[in-house]
Amino acid sequence: MLSDIHAFLGAPTPQSWIDAALAHPDILLLDHKNCEYKAASNAINLMAKYQEKEALVFALARLAREELAHYEQVMKIIKRRGIALRPLTASRYATGLRKLVRRTAPGMMIDILLISAFIEARSCERFGALAPHLDDELSKFYNGLLKSERRHYQGYLKLAHLYGDADDIAERIAIIRPVEQALIADPDTEFRFHSGPPA
Repeated sequence: MLSDIHAFLGAPTPQSWIDAALAHPDILLLDHKNCEYKAASNAINLMAKYQEKEALVFALARLAREELAHYEQVMKIIKRRGIALRPLTASRYATGLRKLVRRTAPGMMIDILLISAFIEARSCERFGALAPHLDDELSKFYNGLLKSERRHYQGYLKLAHLYGDADDIAERIAIIRPVEQALIADPDTEFRFHSGPPA
């Protein structure tokens, strides 16, 4: 199921990041919760910014609802496990990708849709990489998220192709991909769901 995700991303999550995730399950869940909220917020922000684009609004309304449902599911797991809620600093991942966004239309919208596709694809890939190593509850949960995250990645790509030019999209993906790969491969001082391996 993940073959298209792996082809799109072009590079797997480093084993050292997986090892860090297994060593810090509390941070993994807390930051996963934050990522689901940010994903819902991103969809809602795009709906507000491009509200004249009907297909985008309907697609992202569904996506936002799913992301908030996932947020609630992660919250319940955090509560069951007695993990104290606390703020976490954001990783450099999304910020690093958003530096690539063009500042004029229609390039801005296309770039945001493509970067959103990369973020969803990487989330999906990491769920798949982690699931075999987790306890039964988390493994079942993360395997269950694979389908929705894959659908979200595909949805963002479809929207980009609906509103953009295929040649431009291919060029932008070729620009975004190596930056995304570096962000998940280069060492980070703090472990996060989308961080690189620990320094």
